[in-house]
Amino acid sequence: MHHLSQHSELEPTAALPADNPTIVPLVIISPVRDESQYLRLTMDAMVAQTVRPIEWILVDDGSKDATPDIIREYAAKYPFIRLVERGDRGFRKLGGGVVAAFNFGKEQIIHTDYEYIAKLDGDMSFGPHYLEHMFAKLASDPKLAAVSGKVYRFEHNRYIEETHIEEQVAGQFKLYRRDAFEDIGGFVEHLAWDGIDIHTAWMRGWTTLSFYDNAAWLWHHRIMGSSDKHIYEGRLRWGRGNWYMGYHPLYAIAAGINRMREKPYIIGGLLMIYSYFLSALRGLPRYENPEFRRYLHSWQMQRLKQYFFKKS
Repeated sequence: MHHLSQHSELEPTAALPADNPTIVPLVIISPVRDESQYLRLTMDAMVAQTVRPIEWILVDDGSKDATPDIIREYAAKYPFIRLVERGDRGFRKLGGGVVAAFNFGKEQIIHTDYEYIAKLDGDMSFGPHYLEHMFAKLASDPKLAAVSGKVYRFEHNRYIEETHIEEQVAGQFKLYRRDAFEDIGGFVEHLAWDGIDIHTAWMRGWTTLSFYDNAAWLWHHRIMGSSDKHIYEGRLRWGRGNWYMGYHPLYAIAAGINRMREKPYIIGGLLMIYSYFLSALRGLPRYENPEFRRYLHSWQMQRLKQYFFKKS
């Protein structure tokens, strides 16, 4: 895990709108709900980009705060920004609800000849060259389906990386080639969407990448699960998501053990394992794709073999 000090040169700073940005055939969709605390940081980061999307759709998913007003303010200044309002469900639905809002926004796209599509959260910020570096990576490898930088959050007086394997693209800002996105069938409306898409891309012969670069950091401002109650609920959801996705039981146990190193120490990983097997006992639904399940189990067993081989 990489740690950045409080005074790192990579620390986010106020951004100014870019002069003469390059416009690319990219559509970004941001499902947002009650994001007023951090949304301006995300919007300021986007208008500062040296490479700018042709269209940025922000789907307000029933906000009770000033979120839609903030979007309208920016949309009045920047024509590529659009507000799309979705009916209030009356509650925040994690995972599947975010994807449902994303898909709702996708139906509203005006520039239908786009070549790239991205999902961006409303609590992120990033440097002005972020998209420029993402497109440089995509240009270097035609089989690269999706790309992101590494995600950091500010905790204990430093920026701490949110750990993912190199091939796991950050769900907070997931940028896809359109051809690859359509090839995998888009995102699944479930908690496990952020894993199913990546493994489906690999299964279909694509590659994915999250990489380290001084100009490609992502700062996650909302610390999810800041209270013990929410952390515990999050680990239980994680376990249910692993069950739905189709994790092999051995890999589900290994994943829980691996997360015991993070807060809440020990108990968080145990809750993931418990929730996975409780979901199995309850017969909860799983992602119905036998080919995907076989591929996932093969990949997971290979990862476990590699891990134990290195340890031996």
